[in-house]
Amino acid sequence: MPTEQNPSRDRRPILIVLHQERSSAGRVGQLLVEKGYCLDIRRPVLGDPLPTTLADHAGAVVFGGPMSANDPDDFVKKEIDWIEVPLREKRPFLGICLGAQMLVRHLGGKVQPNADGSTEIGWYPLHPTEKGRLLMHWPKMVYHFHREGFELPHGADLLAEGDAYPNQAFRYDGNAWGLQFHAELTRVMMHRWVVHGAHRFILPNAQQGREHLEGRMLFDAPLRAWLTEFLDLVFEGKTAKATPSITLHA
Repeated sequence: MPTEQNPSRDRRPILIVLHQERSSAGRVGQLLVEKGYCLDIRRPVLGDPLPTTLADHAGAVVFGGPMSANDPDDFVKKEIDWIEVPLREKRPFLGICLGAQMLVRHLGGKVQPNADGSTEIGWYPLHPTEKGRLLMHWPKMVYHFHREGFELPHGADLLAEGDAYPNQAFRYDGNAWGLQFHAELTRVMMHRWVVHGAHRFILPNAQQGREHLEGRMLFDAPLRAWLTEFLDLVFEGKTAKATPSITLHA
């Protein structure tokens, strides 16, 4: 909805696609509401339908989940096919982790684990590309919780790279964006992930729970600042002036 500060804000809600009964849009949802948007939350895994058009929405965000974009479940296949809607209509689309991998699958790219079995579970360095730096400043460290990565789809612009999984952020056709990392986690969400995902900390390259929480104290403020600007870029086309990455020191 419009706000006093933003009278021309798109009045249409943003479609939020979640993949578990208790999942939330986290900080992405909080920031979008603060910016004046309403949220239309749907969970296809629980039977919620996705709209056949985004004419009544300002855009869409597809979040992560414990499943794989390669899973044979009907709702996974339907979500991947549904991504044709925002692409065809040139509506803002953001895929986060699983959501980004679904976008890659829709565009004909592969989603797969590293050959050595290495994961990204915890905080890892992020390296913006030249194209990424031209758009905005990027945080030096970002949070991950995945064991599959994606190849860069044909025609996409790579915006940021990682060490273990090279493709971390990309843009496709000007309106679709994919992120391998998680900027949406609130403090409560991270604690929940650390508790319920502790069995994954034995996987190669995974960090221990204490490192997750300590890393948040060091790296979360720049990540939140980046997300605020990034959402403006995705949903309003506002390009932030590129500046050096922000770091915090203990």
